[in-house]
Amino acid sequence: MSSNPARVFVARLLGLDVFDPVGDRVGRLRDVVVISRGQRPPQAVGIVVEVPGKRRVFVPMTRVTSMDQSQIITTGLINLRRFEQRGAEQLVLGDIFDRRVTLVEDGTADGAGDGGEAIIEDLAMDQQRNGDWLVSKLFVRRAPEGRSFRGLRRGPAQLVDWEDTRYGIGQVRGAAQFLATHDDLKPADFADAMQEMSDARRLEVVSELQDERLADVLQELPEDDQVEILSSLDLERAADVLEEMDPDDAADLLADLPAEKAEELLQLMEPEEAEDVRRLLQYDEGTAGSVMTPVPVILPPEATVAEALAHVRREELSPALASAIFICRPPLETPTGRYLGTVHIQQLLRAAPPEQLGTIVDKALEPMRDLDSISEVARTMAQYNLNAVAVVNPDGRLVGAVTVDDLLDHLLPDDWRVHEDGEPLKKFGGRFG
Repeated sequence: MSSNPARVFVARLLGLDVFDPVGDRVGRLRDVVVISRGQRPPQAVGIVVEVPGKRRVFVPMTRVTSMDQSQIITTGLINLRRFEQRGAEQLVLGDIFDRRVTLVEDGTADGAGDGGEAIIEDLAMDQQRNGDWLVSKLFVRRAPEGRSFRGLRRGPAQLVDWEDTRYGIGQVRGAAQFLATHDDLKPADFADAMQEMSDARRLEVVSELQDERLADVLQELPEDDQVEILSSLDLERAADVLEEMDPDDAADLLADLPAEKAEELLQLMEPEEAEDVRRLLQYDEGTAGSVMTPVPVILPPEATVAEALAHVRREELSPALASAIFICRPPLETPTGRYLGTVHIQQLLRAAPPEQLGTIVDKALEPMRDLDSISEVARTMAQYNLNAVAVVNPDGRLVGAVTVDDLLDHLLPDDWRVHEDGEPLKKFGGRFG
């Protein structure tokens, strides 16, 4: 991304066509969903797209690959369940446009120093270096001097910084206030905070969390808490959250539920997401197949070092998954064609960008078999100092990879996330909400 962030005005986006990566039309943009973050600029977390059949669905910003004033392109992965607004979410068109704001006196934006009231007619979002979209400016219209607020529509318009409006786009209270002030916590630390809450408070926070954020936090909670929280959700939302979880974590959670309820949730999940989870559930506990992720970075031998670096640069990849690229013959979705070997991140950094991966692949490192025990996987990873190791089936096809973080989760005691006295492990002092 260039040093100048991308900027879009929401009013100009409304009604634009939304496309998938191959250029097929998915639907039409009808709104943008933002969440308030206390004193910091609000963040856009997704868009509302009207798909054929007049159904409005939610597309997370993590699945928007390009957005400008002419078109919007997504990854093509669309959940077709009808959009339902969560308590902490605000719709730009539905909730923010036409809202009154107070302009702060002596503000830095042109004309903002006079103070007074205005209404919001549009807002600008800037894309940050990490890919997040934040509300940066508001396009507002003032009342003409000496006239009532009812005349605002005919008053002068101006563009002001978000910081130059009192309370930004509104205050938040209760659980939403907790989320706004603790938005920057890592999922593991947020999970620690939730373990200190009363049951009622925890469920209140859960109801306000975005599905993607809730999925990240669930993966850091003890199994009993995961089951309790997932069971508190309605079935459709529970299925949505499971889709956002890593397949191996979703499989572990479903394995702790009654078989009938687990199957009901699998039926509600998107078929592709459910298929990955079903394959993991077929493995006996304690095997490599039961702890692996079925979606590591997989490329053909003809791919270049430059292409591989672009893949491992993706923000959603964990450091462990980004440490290795698995080279296979097509198909490249697990179970793949024949597994050829691994290329480690250090090899990529030492090789020339145009070089093909097939010329630097490590063929000497034997992959794990999907029925190998976890202890065998641990010995191999320790012996060769690996962050991730390939897992193949009896036909030599890659079915996944075991990463060091998943391995540790299964080697540590089930209650490793809590002290012997029952208190959650904390990296920071103080108590939360």
